[in-house]
Amino acid sequence: MELELRHLRMVCAIAETGSITRAAARLGLSQPAMTAQLRRVEAVVGGELFARGRSGAEPTALGHRVVARARIVLAEADTLFGDLRAPARPSEGIRLGCVHLACVASVVGRVGESLPGRTVSLRIEPSATLLAEALARGHLDAALLGIIEGFDITLTGPVASRTLIPRHPIFVALSAEHPLAGQEEIRLADLKDEAWIGPPGAEDGSLAALRASCRAAGFEPDVRYDAPSGAGHPLVAAGYGVRLVDPTWPAAAGTVVRPLSGEPQTERLVMAWRRDRLGTGDAAAVYRGLATAFSDHVADNPAFARWWEAHPEVHPLL
Repeated sequence: MELELRHLRMVCAIAETGSITRAAARLGLSQPAMTAQLRRVEAVVGGELFARGRSGAEPTALGHRVVARARIVLAEADTLFGDLRAPARPSEGIRLGCVHLACVASVVGRVGESLPGRTVSLRIEPSATLLAEALARGHLDAALLGIIEGFDITLTGPVASRTLIPRHPIFVALSAEHPLAGQEEIRLADLKDEAWIGPPGAEDGSLAALRASCRAAGFEPDVRYDAPSGAGHPLVAAGYGVRLVDPTWPAAAGTVVRPLSGEPQTERLVMAWRRDRLGTGDAAAVYRGLATAFSDHVADNPAFARWWEAHPEVHPLL
């Protein structure tokens, strides 16, 4: 068997999601088909690429080398003709992607103001990994990505990036009737007996980060529910579970959003764009629009507004 690009994408998908099952879902394959393909690839390269355990699929030493080389090959393949394409004309629309933040409602308007005459379309996606893939394949021109501290997102050429917010804390949402709802901030250890709603975009590392933070606080989280962004609000309001949230979200009816003591989880926001679709001036204009859109919603959560005011070093450079 000869290795093909689809085999390399499969290996990279497993490494990025940490799971054969999640990688199969991302690529539209069944789990048995993915496993069979992986075994054939391992036979070609002469060794096991992933060690399977309770925590998922971890690359072996050989796997790390194969994944590193596969990413180089895929980057070259993705840019084989992409770099030959002329940047978008001023009259063309711009295709944006954005993780599910409170500012998505303002992104279209603010970026449109920064690029007058350009039509802005928007794809909202809880997974930064999927947005990065869409950029690499030319399905998007630019995107705002949320990256959990300790979990990087692979960006392949001709995709460039610039940090928008270098760090902000992740907050927790719980029922307004919860015994801890009246506190200004909450210790993660005090939530050890709670049921948790799994974070969206788990393949980005958010679920692994939740487990790691809770273990550092002395307990294993009971991740009982799996709900897309926003869909977990009724569960939180009814007191069935708690969840981690973007701090700019205003509290939904029946809930409160509070900071966690010691900031056990943080995230950075990164703008990524295709250099073959946006020139330097247009990329700067999109950055300004995204930064303004985010800033518009800081005051939506008073607790985050106080944190923001106390940390001017994280404000975007406009």
